[in-house]
Amino acid sequence: MLNCLTNRLPSFGFTNQRSADYADTGPNLQLREHLSGNLISEGVIFGPRGTVVSRFVADMQGTWDGSRGTLNEAFAFSSGDTQTRRWELSTGNDGRFWGTAADIVGKMTGETSGATARMDYRLRLEADAGGHVLSVTDWMYLTENGTILNRSHMRKFGVKVAELVATIRRAPG
Repeated sequence: MLNCLTNRLPSFGFTNQRSADYADTGPNLQLREHLSGNLISEGVIFGPRGTVVSRFVADMQGTWDGSRGTLNEAFAFSSGDTQTRRWELSTGNDGRFWGTAADIVGKMTGETSGATARMDYRLRLEADAGGHVLSVTDWMYLTENGTILNRSHMRKFGVKVAELVATIRRAPG
């Protein structure tokens, strides 16, 4: 009886969003436009207890040649640590996209819909952070002024262990 009832209840929460939920929203997030040129990202990472464990600023540079792009990220963390990531991206004609990076296990898969983009991938942490592999779901939400709000949940064995909240915007100048 309980199983039958729970199958009828609506699902709530971050991981239950679907790209189709945002199909009628705008402005439309276009990766080749909104992740191009010099960008800056500022954000915080929350640990498993919900408190801020790190803050960062990242300089980003996106370049595109047709449906293929590169997004270079250079992170500076509040701890003084730095990290770089180079995404190799490909877009399809149907809103779907894919990517790889050195610390990504396999391929990132993504989909744009309206003002949003969703990405799913497996991230291998650096050795000094334990070298664990986390399952990541990223959602990017484009605002009317062109700023992207990025929210990511990172899970290990299905349990949320970290959350990232950041903005991505054009670099000044």
